[in-house]
Amino acid sequence: MDISTVVDLGHQALWMVVLISSPLLGVSLGVGLFIGIIQAATSINEQTLSFIPKLAALAITLALVGGWQLATLIDYTRGIFQRIPTLFV
Repeated sequence: MDISTVVDLGHQALWMVVLISSPLLGVSLGVGLFIGIIQAATSINEQTLSFIPKLAALAITLALVGGWQLATLIDYTRGIFQRIPTLFV
């Protein structure tokens, strides 16, 4: 196995992690920022207040993009398994 192959596999794996996790992380960041601004404006210092809106937003986001995430992960896994015979030649 060539070093460039290993680097390419690592690059693909990291890109897949970014691609799969970015919708959920982006929504969580946006909701957390919005709730933080609301808390700062109203002087409510409750730490658990942002948990329920984040959880609801993540559930909605997962319902919307979960199928795409799963299809993307399945395609990536199929590609890796199809590539196995060529790795050790």
